[in-house]
Amino acid sequence: MNMLCSAPPKVQLIKAFSTPFDNAIATARTCYSSRLIYDEDVRKDERAIALRDDIAKSTYQAGHHTTLQHAHFQFALDGISRQAIWAFFHAHPHYNSEQVSQRYVEVKPDRMLIPQLGDITAQERYEAGCHRQMAVYKELLSMLLPAATECYFSVYPGRKKNADDKRWVSAIKKRCQEVARYVLPVATHAHLYHTISGLTLHRYHRIAQSADCPSEQRLVIDQMVAQVNAFDPLFFRDIESVIEHEDTLDARIQRSLPHNDAAAFVRDFDKDLDGSVSKLVNATENAQRVIGDALREVHGAALSQMSDEEACAWLLDPANNPQLGESLNLSSLSKGMRALDLIHFTFKKKISHSADSQQQRHRTNPGARPLLYKHVVPGVPDFITPKLLEHPLAAAALSVYQTEMKRNAEDIAFLVDRKVAPEQWQYLLPNAFPIRFTDTASLKDHHHKWTIRLCYNAQEEIWKASLDEVQQVAKLYPNLGKWLLPPCGQRARSQRSPVCPEGIRFCGTPVWRLDKSNYLRVL
Repeated sequence: MNMLCSAPPKVQLIKAFSTPFDNAIATARTCYSSRLIYDEDVRKDERAIALRDDIAKSTYQAGHHTTLQHAHFQFALDGISRQAIWAFFHAHPHYNSEQVSQRYVEVKPDRMLIPQLGDITAQERYEAGCHRQMAVYKELLSMLLPAATECYFSVYPGRKKNADDKRWVSAIKKRCQEVARYVLPVATHAHLYHTISGLTLHRYHRIAQSADCPSEQRLVIDQMVAQVNAFDPLFFRDIESVIEHEDTLDARIQRSLPHNDAAAFVRDFDKDLDGSVSKLVNATENAQRVIGDALREVHGAALSQMSDEEACAWLLDPANNPQLGESLNLSSLSKGMRALDLIHFTFKKKISHSADSQQQRHRTNPGARPLLYKHVVPGVPDFITPKLLEHPLAAAALSVYQTEMKRNAEDIAFLVDRKVAPEQWQYLLPNAFPIRFTDTASLKDHHHKWTIRLCYNAQEEIWKASLDEVQQVAKLYPNLGKWLLPPCGQRARSQRSPVCPEGIRFCGTPVWRLDKSNYLRVL
């Protein structure tokens, strides 16, 4: 995809360190100096500049790259596809982003990436498919309204007497948007702030042409590098060349495979899940003893002074550890809580592209996510159906939704038959397309995710996956699982007020009073 029919992504450097190159060398020299070296020291005269340039080259070539992590760059990105964000810009832990939400902001027409396919017939089919997906999205917004309204007022019956209140109307509309977005293509544009270190930007440039979206990524990353170059021409003086797409690891692996049997993969993966959204496939052995030993080591305590069960309760019961009731996650800075880093749980899961785009923001919970087009069986509809579409008042909307998924699968099969490159036709996949993958994390990092995502306001699929996960952990390790609670549960046991931290966004259900076996979401 060398050219776009749609407007190219826009990149704007918003904020940056004032002297990123000099700062990298100042930090390097400080390691071997009896005093702090400042930016102005490394450029104060010709001798200092010569030393600066020599250090820059030698440290980079030797792999001493932490000096490049001090400088950060904040970019405003617009017109970048949801697929590129999912596949590359949010597919690693070393960034921070604030991105427009399709849950809470209605998507406007023509906000989608249109590649130039070089085949008039294929081009027309692709663009017609995109426009139809957008039209169905708009149609579902209206069709889902009766079901969303009934569900909303069943949860908040006291609000029904003022049903025209703008706050309730807005909340109901957002529920409709959350479901309707599943038909949108992953080509849909987003805008966001994206902040990365200078080291991450070096890495972006080096591997810009990796799958899944090498052409779009390159358009964005080249602009990032150009704007930093304009700001500080020295920062990328020793930059390496881009690895060509065919030389990347994934491309080499793909060439070694005789053929792609996506149908067999999907069948085996789904069978292995056995009806779960997320299935525990690996866990640290003797987890409670490992935690007990670790906490006793932190505090120099003997087993006779602190049992494994007591250690788990000290760390995970908010009545003992009131930090768990705070909105600010302090676990990584607590000596005791770091004991939870020694325990890992690994899950195989299946959630939509839309849901995983939110889940991957839990950057300390890494997952082996797929080359998406390798999971596609052309012509076969493959999608997640949100719960609201199963409501009796949404029967017509469900029919429209299922029809659109069938037509979308036919569009993709047509493009595959026309020999359109996977990088191009993948953008037509809907947000509902399943991401099948395995992820893992320490108990400390899982705990943070589970606390947030067990909230009834969390994205529906991630909530269900999190519930699956904590129930399986509780079955395996009861002394751990009984303390895995949503934010209101953590706050209730730590005696914080108000129990629900969401204010007007309160889900309407006193979840902190429920056993996890009785968790049931209506919306």
